[in-house]
Amino acid sequence: MSTGVFQENHESVFRIPDYLPEMEFRLANDPSELKKIYRLRYKAYLREGEIDPDPSEQFSDYYDRMDNCWIFGVHAEDQLVSSVRMHVISKQWRKGPALDVFPDVVSPLIEQGKVLIDPTRFVADYEAKRRYPELAYVTLRAPSMACVAFDADYCLATVKAEYQPFYERIFSARALCEPRPYPALKHRIALMLIDVGRVRDGLMARHSAFHSTVDDWRALFQRSTEMRTLDPVPALAMRDRAVPERLAS
Repeated sequence: MSTGVFQENHESVFRIPDYLPEMEFRLANDPSELKKIYRLRYKAYLREGEIDPDPSEQFSDYYDRMDNCWIFGVHAEDQLVSSVRMHVISKQWRKGPALDVFPDVVSPLIEQGKVLIDPTRFVADYEAKRRYPELAYVTLRAPSMACVAFDADYCLATVKAEYQPFYERIFSARALCEPRPYPALKHRIALMLIDVGRVRDGLMARHSAFHSTVDDWRALFQRSTEMRTLDPVPALAMRDRAVPERLAS
């Protein structure tokens, strides 16, 4: 899910509300926006030793082009500072990196009818991390909003072993299996599970920046039918219906 995003010895108290007014989330639609994000990924993964140098200086894969995929850039003062990608995985839409890497773990959840948010390619600009120590938390606002917008049962976290304590502390995530090889990256990645219903209210009570509204959801996740086929609806109308129904139509 992430590489080089977190600061070492990060304080548990952070100031997301102070940052949000100058931070803007943008759904990456056009090629120029995507190219900037792919280049940011490349620089982050190269710095972390996850990939080898490539003349294109971009990092992308076929998961970026799936219909159940959203790619976001976080901008500060109109400059791209971080990015995260998300897949919505359900019984009717069995596509996503976590499903391919951990099929024995993820498939049973899908068979139970669970809706999963699978955030990946969580990267940040090196200098921006120094200016905004809480950038990781700011960026994670997007997956947290997706969990509410799509009424997800679980949010997955595919992370390196050294990042597991962060997800355990902030999101009460639990590891589901030992780290495994992950597509296009050199280090093994572990799969963690966040029970959205169990942690959502507590997380929002502790950190007001994770609150969101229907207008927020639609601004981030709703797309034209010409581009995509999956749109969010208010969470109360979502359960067992909206994501699978839209994908199946």
